Parts: sequence; C-alpha cells; structure tokens
Amino acid sequence: MGLSIVLIQPEIPGNTGAIGRTCVALGIELILIHPLGFEINDTRVKRAGLDYWPHVHLTEYGSWDAFIEARAPREDQLFLFEEFGSRSFYEPEYPDDAMLVFGKETTGIPRSVIERHAGRTFHLPMRSDVIRSLNLANTATAAAYQALRGKI
Repeated sequence: MGLSIVLIQPEIPGNTGAIGRTCVALGIELILIHPLGFEINDTRVKRAGLDYWPHVHLTEYGSWDAFIEARAPREDQLFLFEEFGSRSFYEPEYPDDAMLVFGKETTGIPRSVIERHAGRTFHLPMRSDVIRSLNLANTATAAAYQALRGKI
C-alpha cells in the first residue's frame, strides 16, 4: 500500500471531508479510527469533500488497537503529528507506505498512543508565537505534500 492519512477520533466533519478530498487528489488512503464525533454520512462531511467523497479510499477501525492489529505497521511507517512533536516534519525521509497520524481536533493524539510510539512525533514549524496550531485539514494536507515531495 501507499501513503495513508490516519485520523484518530476526528470531531469536526468538515475537516474530515476536506482531508478526504486531499486524499482523492493525491491518491492516498484515508483511515478513520472510531469513535468519530459525527456520522460518516453527515452532509457536512460530504459538503467539505464535495462530490469527491465517493472516490475516497476509506478504511475504518473501531479503535487504535484494532488498527494496529489489522495493519501491523512498522515503527518507521508511523509519523505522529502533534503541536509539540519532537522533530520538524521536514526532517524525515518518508517511506512510500508512510502513515501520517493525526489526533482529534481538541485533544490531539491520545497520550497512550504517543507513549507507545516514542520518538515518532513531528510538528509543522510556525514562525509566529501567536498561533498554537493549524487547522487539522491544513496540517494533514501540508504533511501529505511533504511526504510525497519529489514523488509526484
């Protein structure tokens, strides 16, 4: 498999819809980890994804553990994006099958997941100290383009 974006318990349907649209544009898989803060058939998801939503390569898992059990990702496949990630997203070489992992909009990636994958956290650098973080859809899109840099 190729590049994937993994959303752990996303809360805002518009973000998920916009990320789905990015996934279609780049030919990458969208993985959703439940519980979701909305119904996947929510019109707000589809509105943000426009008429592209039927083309999203979507996979869903009931929990992070179910995802890990089913997919068994290598540690070097996982790139956990957090506001205070230890490394810049510009640093790594992304394998073709990288999994870009993002947490819910209000609380980020669960601490238990971060602890299990210590050393795999990344952040998007920002020049302003006024902004804490970027919108989830913007961050996921920027990370996907960085991971595919030189490959598309």
